Amino acid sequence: MDPFREGIESYSRRQFLGSAGLGLGAAAMGSMLSPGMVSGQGPVPAHLTHIAPKAKRAIYLFMAGAPCQLDLFDYKPKMKALYGKGLPDWVTRGQRKTGMTSNQASFPIAPSQYEFKQHGKSGAWMSELLPNIANMVDDIAIIKSMHTEAINHDPAITFICTGKELPGQASLGSWLSYGLGSMNKDLPDFVVMTAKWSAKRSAQALYNRLWGSGFLPSKHQGVALRSGDDPVLFLSNPDGVDRRTRRRMLDVVSEMNQMQFDAVGDREIQTRISQYEMAFRMQRSVPELTDLSGEPDHIYDLYGADAKIPGTFAAQCLLARRMIERDVRFVQIFHRGWDQHGNVAGDLPLQCKDVDRASYALVQDLKQRGLLDDTLVIWGGEFGRTMYSQGELSRSNYGRDHHPKCFSIWMAGGGVQGGVVHGETCDYGYNIVDKDGNYTTAFEDDAVHVRDLNATILHQMGIHHEKLIYPYQGLDQRLTGVEEAHVIRKVLS
Repeated sequence: MDPFREGIESYSRRQFLGSAGLGLGAAAMGSMLSPGMVSGQGPVPAHLTHIAPKAKRAIYLFMAGAPCQLDLFDYKPKMKALYGKGLPDWVTRGQRKTGMTSNQASFPIAPSQYEFKQHGKSGAWMSELLPNIANMVDDIAIIKSMHTEAINHDPAITFICTGKELPGQASLGSWLSYGLGSMNKDLPDFVVMTAKWSAKRSAQALYNRLWGSGFLPSKHQGVALRSGDDPVLFLSNPDGVDRRTRRRMLDVVSEMNQMQFDAVGDREIQTRISQYEMAFRMQRSVPELTDLSGEPDHIYDLYGADAKIPGTFAAQCLLARRMIERDVRFVQIFHRGWDQHGNVAGDLPLQCKDVDRASYALVQDLKQRGLLDDTLVIWGGEFGRTMYSQGELSRSNYGRDHHPKCFSIWMAGGGVQGGVVHGETCDYGYNIVDKDGNYTTAFEDDAVHVRDLNATILHQMGIHHEKLIYPYQGLDQRLTGVEEAHVIRKVLS
């Protein structure tokens, strides 16, 4: 794909004559504006990449609701001796708490009740709740020093998915589609799935703006893939309409849209034409993609029995592998129900059982097919959980509130160095610390902000985060915003 030439060729004779009539004043103004802004239709990015890419595709396994790092990745053995004691003020340092616990009379320390062991050559500590992921610690890089500003779910998920806490921004997958373009003309660049979860009936709502294109052309928004007989809404022909009839209808609609584009020059009309054509091709490509009947038994043995149940995380991980084989650029799976304010002992094991084997299977499946080297896999949520208990604390159960100051994620493939554990937190699991044990949020001391994570994902895909821009509302918009962001080079091979 050459977006620059595509933009030139889509510029009609009528548009050219109309804009030429504006005279030298328009040309002078154009020389002062950013490239791509003269037409008023938004920029066409130069053919990316800026740097040699390590990954062509990415899969984001998003644990919506914030998995507790203290019960999964961030082992704090010293807390067992402090069970039930109040969290010291010098640890919290006046940090903001949510309205759900800010009025608690005390903040009793709740050590994890789960056993941790060291695994792999790296000796990474992992919880018994994730035995399969523990078996591949030498394939993944664990980052324990993530942090964010957002303390509530919706702004936190919006932030990590789009780069800002406020709605209306372009999502990560949309930026990748915009910057890198398509590798498969019969499937979308960006596909989203939302898996079933086991912990409880209700969970935090997810909005389609999390995979929306925001101010970018709408062709770059994520396409939601559902379980069941009709995976993509409005894709199937209605009763009485066959494929030939659909083709004739689309041809007529395309001619009408082209006439409208020639008249007004709105690039969203071209998007509409291309998306109608994509939907027509998807009528054949999507059923083939979602038909898992041809997968061999040893693949189901790898992913587990849940992979045969539509809508499960395991089934969607298997679908993600099939999309990667077909060169879908970005796949994001949301698994909800990780918001354990209470009943950690009842809910967290169920959530882990949903995703542990399937996450392991996906990485190993990609690896055995030679796809992991150029496919980046990210696993994590929007923030962490507190060491203190929300609500009643007992030896058999406890709850945990939101905690944005430190949390854990992991990455694999796509140029990521396996067997790495990056960053550290204090003995209380409440603050990021440097190598000398001092509290820090400085990137130079291994603290990793959400912006740094997104900059790293772009970097591995061959994009310099400061160069992928889109002029909108008087600002060169970027996924990482206007504040400083860094690539996490210590986890890269």
